[in-house]
Formats: sequence, C-alpha cells, structure tokens
Amino acid sequence: IEAELMGLIREMGMDDAELQVKHSSKELGANGVDEVEILLRANKGGMFSELSKAASGGELSRVMLAIKSSLSKLKAHPTIIFDEIDSGVSGEVADKMGSLMKSIASTLQVITITHLPQIASKANAHYLAFKHSDKDMAHSNIKMLNDEQRVDEIAKMLSGEEMSEAAVENARELARG
Repeated sequence: IEAELMGLIREMGMDDAELQVKHSSKELGANGVDEVEILLRANKGGMFSELSKAASGGELSRVMLAIKSSLSKLKAHPTIIFDEIDSGVSGEVADKMGSLMKSIASTLQVITITHLPQIASKANAHYLAFKHSDKDMAHSNIKMLNDEQRVDEIAKMLSGEEMSEAAVENARELARG
C-alpha cells in the first residue's frame, strides 16, 4: 500500500514526500486487532512524523484522497463521497486532485462537495447546493445545473458574484475539459 500511496501523492504534486505505513496487532477490542499508523516525511531531509503532525492542510487533503482512492479499489462500494477533500489546495494541485477523482469515477460513482473550479469543472454532472431561510427556519436545497448554469457557477468560483467576461470564458474552457 505504501508504493501505491506514494505514487498517488506524487501525482498530486508531493514529489519529495515519503509515507510509511506501520501495522501492528493489539488485543481484540471494539475496533478489531489491527493498529495502523501512517508516518509522513513531507520534505527531503525531514524526519518521519505522525501524519496529523507532519502534514499541512493541503498535504493532509492529498494524502486522504490517495488513501480513499486506494481503498475504493478494494471494496465493491457503488459510491464514494468527498466532502471538501480539496481543503487547503488550489491551482495545479487542485487540477491534479480533480483528475484523480475523475479517474476514480470511471469505476464507481463519485460525489464531491467542492468550492474549487478546477475540481467542479471535471464533473459529469454539476449540482448546486444552497440554503435559504424563511422567518422560522433555514432550508437546504440542491439543484442540477444545465450547461449554461454550470458555466455560470464555475465563473462565480473564479471571480465571485460579479462575473467578468474573462471569468466566464475561463469557466467555459474549464467546463470543456
């Protein structure tokens, strides 16, 4: 699993990072007998440390996507959900993460909640999740977007509520893939 995870995190721009997966057994308990620890050396010359202590937010997001991608191949689950797994990344790394998610989607359904245009643009279908409030309560809704609405949402991700023509053109280019 180390080799597979290393390949995946390198695909997402962590060229010098190294992972070690430590496995040991413990007395049978509510969570089984396996004890797994993931150690990360994010940079050349650094020390291996617990993943939670060694990784920045963006590095943690990439390692978690690599783990979930790897595990998704082992189980016959029909769907995997990524809820803002792209936290702490942007630009080229976000684009690489989106490509990995699209690759996973070739074998199972992937649902991704994201605020990044590089990831949203790789979707086969785009839904907008939104809230509205009346005088008594907040309501959450979801709406499937058509191609034009999709371009508008990606443009908003790029430039905010006031969409420039450059943002709209960039969104069209991203949506074309």
